[in-house]
Amino acid sequence: MRREVSTASPLGVAVAPGFANGLLDSWWELWTAAGLQAVEEITATIAHGPRPLDLTRWLALVASRTPPTWSTPHRVVYETPLARLRDFSTVVTSPTMPVLVLPPQAGHDSCIVDFSEEQSQMRTILAAGHERAYSLDWIGATAETADASVEDYLDVVDRAVDHLGGCVNLIGDCQGGWLATMYAALSPERVNTLTIAGAPIDFHAGEPVIHEVLRYLAPHGDLSFYETLVALDGGVMKGEHLVSGFILIKPLDEFSRQLELLRNLDDPGHVGRYRKFEDWFKHTQDLPGAFYLWVVRHLFRDNELLSGSLRVGDRTVDLRRIDMPLNLFAGALDHITPPDQVFALAEAASTSPDLIHREVTAGGHLGLFMGHEALHNHWPGILEAIRQQSGARRTG
Repeated sequence: MRREVSTASPLGVAVAPGFANGLLDSWWELWTAAGLQAVEEITATIAHGPRPLDLTRWLALVASRTPPTWSTPHRVVYETPLARLRDFSTVVTSPTMPVLVLPPQAGHDSCIVDFSEEQSQMRTILAAGHERAYSLDWIGATAETADASVEDYLDVVDRAVDHLGGCVNLIGDCQGGWLATMYAALSPERVNTLTIAGAPIDFHAGEPVIHEVLRYLAPHGDLSFYETLVALDGGVMKGEHLVSGFILIKPLDEFSRQLELLRNLDDPGHVGRYRKFEDWFKHTQDLPGAFYLWVVRHLFRDNELLSGSLRVGDRTVDLRRIDMPLNLFAGALDHITPPDQVFALAEAASTSPDLIHREVTAGGHLGLFMGHEALHNHWPGILEAIRQQSGARRTG
């Protein structure tokens, strides 16, 4: 029997009618307030300016999406069913330790780390003097990869490190950050420095919206709802569910973005920036269902990464094996991954305190990876520290 579905949660699951009433009542109040405000603002905007043709242009822009693109010249050096390895390296003047970036993986394209010429983590890495710069590019799940496991993703990272000489400066953003942390704990000899940005390590710290949702959607730890949804979608977690969930967390941001477009239809710069972001944000990418359910069960629900009970195959992920220099980067306004979730790695790892650097940007979650403040005021210093720490384990 097919289960009826009505809306979506920040964890990317649809919410059945009558389910999690307390949480849905709260969200309904947010959406009602946002909707009323939006109607008032749209009415006022239409009354004071836009012609019928403008509304047609506006609706066309709101509805149209094209695949997002990477902005910096590079080449794909290998590809698996789960990911590509993209090489942004410049001319190498001497043997240097490579930088490998693991992008977020939450229903969007990995090109967030190379969003535009002005907002690019990869360009910032190169500008900081790192001649060898690489990024993984996660590939959306298909029927063939629906059963991919966390072991498969760690193997992709391991193959990338092999390709780069056996040791890297590893940078992980959001989901890429906890995956990088797991890899560093399992293979510390292959990670020269570990940098994580907006990456949950203690999934229960602070007051993240996602953990609140999990308490409602998995009462007493029962994940049957998640398992049913994945089964109904052919074994994958649909990227559109994930994106709908992020919109649901802060609906006013969505309404404001569309209203700003309506007000600035005659500004080519604004329209271009709008389309660039919307193409990335709403051109969705599915996740393997087996991988997604493993993450919800072992990380979000049971917080096993921090507790030391997490196992991958026959190995225990012991954060105490992490002893390399750490850079921990968080957003003061990050409602997805509060700073306490990121900084928890400092206490769990064995890295000497003088080799642990904590940094906070004034912005929110996405700003950590593509915001002007983070890229101009924070990442250059972090990357310079990484460069200085790359002499001890230099590869040829």
